[in-house]
Amino acid sequence: MRIALFGRRLGRDMEEKMRMFLRVLSSKGVPLCCYSPFYAYIKECFPDSVPRMGLFSSDADLPEDVSLFLVLGGDGTFLSSLTVVRDSGIPVAGINFGRLGFLTAAKADGSGVGTLLDALLGGGFNIEKRSVLQVEAAALPPDFYNCALNEISIQRRDHAMLGIEVSVDGHRIPAYWADGLIVATPTGSTAYSLSVGGPVAAPSSEVFIITPIAPHNLNVRPLIVPDTSVVEVSIIPAGKTALMTADNRSAVIRADSGRIRVTRAPFPLNIASAGEESFFCALKEKLLWGEDKRNSRQ
Repeated sequence: MRIALFGRRLGRDMEEKMRMFLRVLSSKGVPLCCYSPFYAYIKECFPDSVPRMGLFSSDADLPEDVSLFLVLGGDGTFLSSLTVVRDSGIPVAGINFGRLGFLTAAKADGSGVGTLLDALLGGGFNIEKRSVLQVEAAALPPDFYNCALNEISIQRRDHAMLGIEVSVDGHRIPAYWADGLIVATPTGSTAYSLSVGGPVAAPSSEVFIITPIAPHNLNVRPLIVPDTSVVEVSIIPAGKTALMTADNRSAVIRADSGRIRVTRAPFPLNIASAGEESFFCALKEKLLWGEDKRNSRQ
C-alpha cells in the first residue's frame, strides 16, 4: 500500500501539529509519495520529521500503485485534490489542518489522527461515492480542469448584474437577473450554495441544485433537478464577460462564446473515512445546525 500526501503551506498555528503528524506517519513504515510543492514546504519547515518519499507534481506522474490519497489541510485543499486524483478511483481521505474541515475525516489534533491512520492502513475504512460535475464551454482555456466536486458558478465581473438564461434538458426556464448562478452537487450544498440561500442535500441525493446569487427577481428560488439532467447556461447581453469557477479554479468567459453545458461527470470521487459519523452529525458539529438553547433539554 502506497499513500500519496497532498497539501499546501499551513499557518504558524498548525506547524507543530503537522510535525507530530509526520512523525506518527513515519512510524507506520508505509511507502509514501508527496506532492512536490508540499514536499518542498514540509522539508523546509520540518527537516527532522520528514520521512523518505517519492514525488509527483500532477495527475500525469502520480504513481500507479497509490492506493490512498491523503489530503492535509482544509476544505479548499481537499477540493484541489480532485485535479490530481481525477477519474483514477483512488480513495481520498482528509485530515483537517484548516478551519471548518467539513470534507475531512479527522482533526489534526488528539487521537483522531492515529485512529484514522490505523483504520486506513488496515483497510478498515468506509468509501462514500460523491458525484462530480463536468462543465463544457468553448471559452475554457485548454489547461482548465473542467470537473468540480462542489459547484460550477457563473459570476459577474463588474458592477452590473448578469442576465442568465438556463435550460434543463432543453426546457427553458425564466431568465435570472442576478450577480451570478451556482450549479451545485449535494456535496456542494453545504458550501457556496448554502451561503446564498440554497437548500442542504444529503450527499447520497442524486440531484443538482441551481441557486441564483443575489437575484434581483423577487419570485425566483433555488431549483432542484435530477443529476441526470443537462443544464445549459448562457449569459446576456452579448459582449458581456463573466467569471466561471469550478470549485476553487476560475476562468473568464464571454457571453458570445456559446452555451455553458453542465452535466454529471462519468466518475465519482471516492471519499474514505473511519467510524460511523453521519452527515447529520457533521451538520450539527461543524455548521452548528439546530444550535438553540431550547434544544439543550432534548
